[in-house]
Amino acid sequence: MDIECKFLPMTTGVSVTDDFRITGYASRFGASDQGGDTVAKGAYAASLATGRKVMMLWQHDPSQPIGIWEEIREDDAGLWVKGHLLEGVEKAREAAALIRAGAIDGLSIGYRTVRAEKAAGGGRLLTELELWEVSLVTFPMLPSARVSAKGDSPDDPLRDVAAALNAARQEMAGQAPR
Repeated sequence: MDIECKFLPMTTGVSVTDDFRITGYASRFGASDQGGDTVAKGAYAASLATGRKVMMLWQHDPSQPIGIWEEIREDDAGLWVKGHLLEGVEKAREAAALIRAGAIDGLSIGYRTVRAEKAAGGGRLLTELELWEVSLVTFPMLPSARVSAKGDSPDDPLRDVAAALNAARQEMAGQAPR
């Protein structure tokens, strides 16, 4: 069985709290990644409903679990994750140091495509995915899949303001919003 891995970032930086907790968007609905794939809202619902454990890995390496995802849910923006790095795991301590230093801030999903359709203009619209893992990565396929700033949550009103300002900046620069 083939598993696809897509790097999908969130805000403009990953951070980790003193207790090794991290949050962010592992996937954004409606945003085309660098491979031309776009995830549709609701694509993770069936997978999440199974209660299957989703692993937290380092750079998609199944031999390097570095933490535990405590909460994974879909909201209007995408697939939001909250978890913690395991302080007793050397690679997790390294990841925390890299996040704090700003050297890494990407999130990426590992999944199996259950249903997809050809998207207008090329690429695929992914309508149902079986989520296997969410990794901390250096280079996410989806530039907006990032670890979020400390204290950021999907209900944070400033997140919406920042997203609107970013979209306006991109529009003024003649770029497609990410």
